[in-house]
Amino acid sequence: MKKKTYSITAIAIVLVFIFLDQILKIWVRTNMDFGETISLCGDWLNLHFIENEGMAFGISFGENFGKLMLSLVRIAVVGYLIYFFIQKIKKNQIDLITTCILSLIIAGALGNIIDSAFYGIYFDYAPFMYGRVVDMFYVKLFLIPDWVPYFGGAYFFPAIFNIADSCVTVGVIGMLCFNKRFFRDFKQDKKVQPELSDNQVFNNEDKV
Repeated sequence: MKKKTYSITAIAIVLVFIFLDQILKIWVRTNMDFGETISLCGDWLNLHFIENEGMAFGISFGENFGKLMLSLVRIAVVGYLIYFFIQKIKKNQIDLITTCILSLIIAGALGNIIDSAFYGIYFDYAPFMYGRVVDMFYVKLFLIPDWVPYFGGAYFFPAIFNIADSCVTVGVIGMLCFNKRFFRDFKQDKKVQPELSDNQVFNNEDKV
């Protein structure tokens, strides 16, 4: 029963967050100009349309080859996570919290993979696997002092992110907060000696 519950929970989380992520990205991509800002809550929470060529904070690994390798690494990591997740559910070695954590990470990773894989084709600007990730949430909580390396003079939080990024971030934070519960699943199962029934004990005594 738990296997079915956890499986349904995982599928629901992944599908819901991928749907929300893609709906918002497509809306931003088709209704906002590149670099345009729309205020959501005063001046501290905005939609700001940019496209990310690489990883978080705009980090990239070269032009075409680097982008292709990044996409392939993402797919490989997500593929392993899904395989690991399925195996743990089959063996009944996972709980609800771990299910939610892994589901959020997988949903977030898949959301950004969809951008990289298909947006170039769908929006007619790049071939398969060379699309750009759409980012839009810009939070301006307070100004970072100029003396802070790299981020000085920018607002906190300096990165512009999307729903998929948020899923991965929340999942990783959850992994750290519940690390004992989460990393327990990576340990080898202890072999437990089965208890003998009364008949087995009686038969063993006869043999002695």
